[in-house]
Amino acid sequence: MRIGLLGTGPWAQMAHAPALSGHEELDFVGVWGRRPEAAKELAERHGVRAYDDVDELFAEVDAVAVALPPDVQAGLAARAARSGCHLLLDKPLAPTVEQGRTAVEAVEEAGVASVVFFTTRFQPEPAAWIAEQAGVPGWFTAHAQWLGAVFTSESPFATPWRREKGALWDVGPHALSVLLPVLGDVRHVTAAAYGPGDTAHVVLDHAGGASSTLTLSLTAPAEATGAAVELRGEAGVTNLPDSSEGAVPALMRAADALLTAARSGRPHTCDAAFGLRVTEILAAAQGLLNGDAV
Repeated sequence: MRIGLLGTGPWAQMAHAPALSGHEELDFVGVWGRRPEAAKELAERHGVRAYDDVDELFAEVDAVAVALPPDVQAGLAARAARSGCHLLLDKPLAPTVEQGRTAVEAVEEAGVASVVFFTTRFQPEPAAWIAEQAGVPGWFTAHAQWLGAVFTSESPFATPWRREKGALWDVGPHALSVLLPVLGDVRHVTAAAYGPGDTAHVVLDHAGGASSTLTLSLTAPAEATGAAVELRGEAGVTNLPDSSEGAVPALMRAADALLTAARSGRPHTCDAAFGLRVTEILAAAQGLLNGDAV
């Protein structure tokens, strides 16, 4: 599969470009970015072409991987889908439900495959744990914490969109990607409140009968960072295991999933439609945080 990369920022450099260039079944064709000089530099580093015209890149590949802010990703994803490109997307799918729905409609109308890269879902130990717990009945409650120090330390990810949207939209998708397959869809976002900095606390009512709480932050002290998920129910207590692998191998597994979906015609569980559902839940939580809903 011929694939192009949209984006030139830290995530594109650290994860996407190495994963695409190192994947045996992908032909990494080229890079497009909003900053042509950055695209040229990244492309040269991986021995591929830098494209000035994104539509020209779409015309020459079978798929694109996107490493761009969500508001930029949503529009380009729809545009790429309409050009017949399969999509390897980042989370969140979009910053609004309307933009996310437009992207999903374009994917469905074009009949292309899509995979949204929720890192934890493509790491072996966490992925196996999620699959196992999804088959266990009687979960009563869960608590997920995703705490980062993006804004309290020197981080290349202190980007404008993260400053605007905060932890709810950056790490909230990770927590939801773990909880939804285990506890079922969210029937109702029952509460949401801000804590220190951009910290958000969210309470969810799940279709399976369980409730869950999320604590999300990008402004945690460096000593307090980390991710954890605890489930409690009839089977006892279990915790999300750490992964032995980083982002690049996980992203290569996401590419494997895209290849499988494209070849089989069967949607992946982390497709654009799932990404839209995550966006809908985040938007409902944001409404509560803004005082827009009861």
